[in-house]
Amino acid sequence: MLLDEALPHLPRLRRYARLLTGDSARADDLLQDVLERASRKASLWRPDPAHEDRSASLRAWLLTMMHRLFLNQRRDEHVGSFEEFTDSLAPRHEPHQALEQRLDLERALAALPAAAREVLLLVCVEELSYEETARVLELPIGTVMSRLSRARERMRQLMGQAAPQQRPASPPPLRVVK
Repeated sequence: MLLDEALPHLPRLRRYARLLTGDSARADDLLQDVLERASRKASLWRPDPAHEDRSASLRAWLLTMMHRLFLNQRRDEHVGSFEEFTDSLAPRHEPHQALEQRLDLERALAALPAAAREVLLLVCVEELSYEETARVLELPIGTVMSRLSRARERMRQLMGQAAPQQRPASPPPLRVVK
């Protein structure tokens, strides 16, 4: 049965759901919705011949399903402007009291655009390859690579700066170089 094969992937799926939603209760709901949909659609799943490992193919299928379901839920619950929709994709929780570095990391992740955050999480946290990430998000591999590069650079900038309220009001002036 497909759900038996999905059991080893539950911690990764839950972690990704938590990072997408920013809330453990919403993450659990999203994970439950994905597993319910996977059980109903199990007959549609075919192991990807590009994956040598059947388990990796199943993980990619489940992550793709989670990504699509998350976007559908956000779209369905939000009827505002495009800017409000993209703002709603940021995690909606206040970070728990933790180490200062973890808070900075959570703030930096929340400050990333949703598209960049998704690529960064799939490649760096879930350890998917560029090809797998491109399949999950249904993007060209070049787009995945450029989004990842920009996301990493933005994270470096955000993590190297002080807390948001202490950031300078304007960027430093450009120098003219001959």
